[in-house]
Amino acid sequence: MTEIKGSVAVVTGGASGIGLGIATQLVAEGATVVIADVEAAALERAAQQIGATAIAVDVSDPAGVEALAAAVIDTFGRVDIVVNNAGIGPQAPISELTLADWRFVIDVNLYGVIHGVHTFLPLLEANEEGGHIVNTGSMASFDPQPGLGAYAVTKFGVAALTEVLRKELKESGSRVSATYLAPGTVRTNIKDSLRNRGDAGASALFDVDISQGPAGELRWQDPVDTGRVVTRAIRNDDAYAITHPEWWEMVEEHNETVERAFMKYPPL
Repeated sequence: MTEIKGSVAVVTGGASGIGLGIATQLVAEGATVVIADVEAAALERAAQQIGATAIAVDVSDPAGVEALAAAVIDTFGRVDIVVNNAGIGPQAPISELTLADWRFVIDVNLYGVIHGVHTFLPLLEANEEGGHIVNTGSMASFDPQPGLGAYAVTKFGVAALTEVLRKELKESGSRVSATYLAPGTVRTNIKDSLRNRGDAGASALFDVDISQGPAGELRWQDPVDTGRVVTRAIRNDDAYAITHPEWWEMVEEHNETVERAFMKYPPL
């Protein structure tokens, strides 16, 4: 179990949305928090707002993540909690995605988490008190929907990475653990995911504000409440942090489809 009070925590994608909500709750529970984000101006405002340290980073750049880790160690001497949260969510049918579209989504959503784990895990392992990694995925990793092909691929990847990491840490007797955060509908800026892409050239990706469609009827969670879900999961060393437990029926239906495939035919 990782104590939050007195810990040093790093949250990527911390300038807004879920990342800012998690950082806000960590500060409220007594952690010293570093928020990292690619949007420098928003990052500085957020850091002043919640009393955190701001360090600009592009998580798709491994050297940038290494520089972030070095700055944290130089400033605070250790790290106890790492939340690999930065992510994007543009949509497009798989048949229309360009290879550049795939790379854009994968570089942020999957490689951003890989870079965070690769860089910070040795630092957490070197901490005598151990530590905790939280990787932000999505409910889309349990029940993927049309239009979210690239996004779902990355979130399935983050789920697999986190589950395997957690098992390996447990088997090795490590004092470090890992949690997979699977948020549902949370009030964030994910509807503006393409704002930081720059010149996309020929691209099929487009942003969608799903709160204006059928999903608008669902329960939308405030990011700080998502932060409370995360801090509870860290304290209890939960494998999963679930923001919308009432969505289990959708996940169960998906799992039953898989089960029927297993049971359909006898072994050859």
